[in-house]
Amino acid sequence: IKTVVAIFLSPMIGFAIAMLLMLVTSWLFRGVQPRHAKGAFKGLHLVSSAAYSISHGGNDAQKTMGVIAVLLYSTGYLKGEFHVPEWVVLSCYLAIALGTLSGGWRIIRTMGSKLTKLNHHSGFCASTAGSIVVFGASAMGIPISTTHAITGSVVGTGAARRASAVRWSIASRVIVAWFITIPASALVAAAFYLLTRLF
Repeated sequence: IKTVVAIFLSPMIGFAIAMLLMLVTSWLFRGVQPRHAKGAFKGLHLVSSAAYSISHGGNDAQKTMGVIAVLLYSTGYLKGEFHVPEWVVLSCYLAIALGTLSGGWRIIRTMGSKLTKLNHHSGFCASTAGSIVVFGASAMGIPISTTHAITGSVVGTGAARRASAVRWSIASRVIVAWFITIPASALVAAAFYLLTRLF
């Protein structure tokens, strides 16, 4: 139940935190020259992006580690008490890093330029909000979609500037894709499970 609730809440929480961060940081930097503010947010954006990357590995990679470790344990390949072997940890982190490196650019381009136009200020706010949501969920032991969290955060930064800064048609397509892929992946998993029962 916690996981299902978090799927719906994480984008909304990210949205709210990102909007709040945009408003607070805009107020704090209201008297700062634009080029000085840009320089400050450029550095902050790098830090917040790194934090988001760590939170991504700390939540998404854990799911895969858990599935692999349980499979090894239940089939007798994992000796002794239940634990996650070091090679499973490293393999999962490597897989998620390579996956982001190879296929993540299209998602990044959609999030950062098509959904709304991000700059260092809004990018910092989105990454920070996403990090807060994902780290918070991880601390509570709740698996969430980091993509859902960052999407809500990115939309929140755009909406904080003005409603027209967000391409709502693209945002609605992303949400529709979520509603299709979540039950579709469950059906595919169930189908493969039933196939394995035949052997």
